[in-house]
Amino acid sequence: QVQLVESGGGLVQTGGSLTLSCVASGTSGRILTINDMGWHRQAPGKQRELVARIDSSGKSNYADSVKGRFTISRDNLKNMVYLQMSSLKPEDTGVYYCAVDEMWSGRHWGQGTQVTVSS
Repeated sequence: QVQLVESGGGLVQTGGSLTLSCVASGTSGRILTINDMGWHRQAPGKQRELVARIDSSGKSNYADSVKGRFTISRDNLKNMVYLQMSSLKPEDTGVYYCAVDEMWSGRHWGQGTQVTVSS
């Protein structure tokens, strides 16, 4: 199994910044082979949407709504993915989920971390 633990959410004012982190680990010392890593978010009453994704080579793509404001990065040695968020807007509010595509076991999700941007 794969476990994901997210951190870094919180309350911030409009225009502020936050950085989310997510670490993936295999249970019982299992070695992971991770392909894509990404962040999704879900606002109240809305469907979960992709925010940013990064593949194992470092190529990334972003939702149009966050381009130029958010940066995704990863540390392959530590099995970690980060999301640097700046110029935050109230519409960025939601629960942010880390997602990892592991070669042998498929997609795994974190428990989610709340990001609230006050106006």
